[in-house]
Amino acid sequence: MKNSRLKGMLMASLLAAVTWMSSCEKDDDSSLQETESLEVIELIALQQADETEWISEEVLGIAEDVYAMEELAASGKGNPVSGFIPQCVTITTVRTTGMVEKSIDFGAGCETPNGNRISGVIILRFSADMEMASKTLSLDLKEFTFNDIEVEGGAEMLRVRSNENGNPQSEVASAFQVAWPDGETASWEGNRTREWVEGYGSGFWGDNVFLISGTQTLIRRNGVVLNRSTISPLRRELSCRFLVSGELVVSRNNLRVELDFGDGTCDAFGELTNPDGSTETIPLRRFQR
Repeated sequence: MKNSRLKGMLMASLLAAVTWMSSCEKDDDSSLQETESLEVIELIALQQADETEWISEEVLGIAEDVYAMEELAASGKGNPVSGFIPQCVTITTVRTTGMVEKSIDFGAGCETPNGNRISGVIILRFSADMEMASKTLSLDLKEFTFNDIEVEGGAEMLRVRSNENGNPQSEVASAFQVAWPDGETASWEGNRTREWVEGYGSGFWGDNVFLISGTQTLIRRNGVVLNRSTISPLRRELSCRFLVSGELVVSRNNLRVELDFGDGTCDAFGELTNPDGSTETIPLRRFQR
């Protein structure tokens, strides 16, 4: 997705991220003095990168599920209600000439079927013409938390109703900032392809499966930058809170490691291949509910 509007959004979001992260820091916070060896990528950095990927996918998945309700209802093909959006969520729709805006409001706290507790609002906008083969969806977050992690930012999705495989597919550019419960902060931007390979219109969220490929850049609070790029598509099964398979490379300057998410098992671990070729199993999440 290469257009001036999108580039402007990302640049503005990154500028906001720097300001936002600075506002979260305290002058006497000893963590500002944190240093990392240039010879390693620390486990906490890998975990933060995976957690931000998790948040991105959940936010994008919610937005796409709500959009799919509109699309399926208009086409009459498939069941427009998957059951993934819980009853404690309020969806308000405003229709103006040529546009639809949906406010997806989780209130002070609402739990999704796959166990994540969310508060705040996702604002989703898209063209009212449901006959279009492709269109841009934009989303923004308002006073949003995800499992007590504060999240700001937004994304744009160029969504194709049917790709060469006959599946819905989105090209997504996103920019977010987060503050974890332990005081850590980070910002990230990503460009990814999300193909909805199973479960579209089935009427049950638990069989929904996505394949994800692309890149992500994470900027940690101490200024360390991590880049992630997929080697093989990451498989996201909505019934699982973790990526179940796929591989990516994580780089910091000239240092590279590879991370394998497994053989399809739903767990919070991955196999890390270090620069010297050695491997180890690592936990990918610090905050669980």
